[in-house]
Amino acid sequence: MTPAQTALLDSLAATLGPKGIVTDAERIAPWLVDWRRRFHGAAPALLAPASTAEVSAVVAAAAAHGVPLVPQGGNSSMVGGATPPADGSALILSLRRMTAIRRLDAAANLAVAEAGVILSDLHEAALAAGRRFPLTLGAKGHATVGGLVSTNAGGTQVLRFGSMRGLVAGLEVVLADGSVHDGLAPLKKDNRGYDLTQLLIGAEGTLGIVTAATLRLAPEPATRTTAWAAVRDPAAALALLRRCQAGSDALESFEILPQETLAAVLAYVPGARAPVATTAAWHLLIEHSDPAGAALTERWLGEALADGLIADATIATSAAQAADFWRLRESISDAERALGPASQHDLSVPVDTMPRFMIEAAAACEARFPGCRASGFGHLGDGNVHFHVRAAPGTDPARWYAEEVPVVTRFVDDLVIAAGGSIAAEHGIGQMKRDELERTSSPARLAALRAVKAAMDPLGILNPGKLVTLAPRRAGQ
Repeated sequence: MTPAQTALLDSLAATLGPKGIVTDAERIAPWLVDWRRRFHGAAPALLAPASTAEVSAVVAAAAAHGVPLVPQGGNSSMVGGATPPADGSALILSLRRMTAIRRLDAAANLAVAEAGVILSDLHEAALAAGRRFPLTLGAKGHATVGGLVSTNAGGTQVLRFGSMRGLVAGLEVVLADGSVHDGLAPLKKDNRGYDLTQLLIGAEGTLGIVTAATLRLAPEPATRTTAWAAVRDPAAALALLRRCQAGSDALESFEILPQETLAAVLAYVPGARAPVATTAAWHLLIEHSDPAGAALTERWLGEALADGLIADATIATSAAQAADFWRLRESISDAERALGPASQHDLSVPVDTMPRFMIEAAAACEARFPGCRASGFGHLGDGNVHFHVRAAPGTDPARWYAEEVPVVTRFVDDLVIAAGGSIAAEHGIGQMKRDELERTSSPARLAALRAVKAAMDPLGILNPGKLVTLAPRRAGQ
């Protein structure tokens, strides 16, 4: 521990108390590794404030002593966005003790939740009030509100409700000098200059520490219909999507995955069964909350079957069966991780070009990297592809990640940029994609990002090494 870090902890001892300062290495260890176990950091202490006032005190003291802080919620980042630097120069700032839902107003369809509230807990609280928070993802059991805001999380219901950017009505944020921006009021109109709320959403903790958010809720639908369909190819899936969208404005999810991904999940999840007996190259998971219910879905699927777009389909007849369908979808990340090392990409392309991209990008990668297997799954309705290039069987993981993944990543990212897409759809940049962001971005974008970072965090103490650097990085740095 450096003298500055020691002085910082001494100055915060009375404010945080024994629960708020952790220096035991064993207790800190689980929070030094990212979810994918790609990045390993070091931190001599973990700070765990229990209120916004305590967060403010921590950040002010960190600024005074020049000690960097890495904000962390559920530690579920897919891009190493919450992992501290390996040199131990930063302390972890955990928001997990801030778990209060300060207010839930069912009539106004709003909830004020602190940064450490777990997404599934927010779901349950909203449901108890006859409402729902319409964002869900596989990590809902440990992802927190602060992290979801900071990464502009997406998930499976973006098609209707949008990402976190569209679900946040206001923010409370501790800025880099320890001052508190209180922007929780859900104002419909506010023209006081730059929109700080939108600037801070997706900033990955590099501009400020989110301590609470005002979130938009939605009424719990009277009906929800979930269906699974075997489809011939992504182009046919897009044609069906357009038909569904034309027939209802209550379409919430339209997920696509290849047969090999479904097979991996079935092999990974104990007792899992394929929803349909037909083996097809691709599958769809469709959900809507239209009052017409299953009858509408039956019409959609019947017409698609008659036209040859799909080969088979089934509609969930109970909430339990619908949950089984979603369990398959939400287990993909864990199942694919169990297959072995892979270069994993969270990207987006225009919706109309997504079917072609999924097919052509996979073929291009397999041709360029013999022995590898490439495939994608994701949210067809918003153009978000989770594209994975898996190493050839028997490949040494350490060598793969050190030598091959950087080459594969550049190749895939170039395909994405050529398609007019983005190399980061819903997982953020973190440290994993930082170099590629710099390589593929225009000078104008990089200059703007660096200018904002320099203005709001001039000491560079907030989540160092993530998203963007303050100056161009030289080779070997």
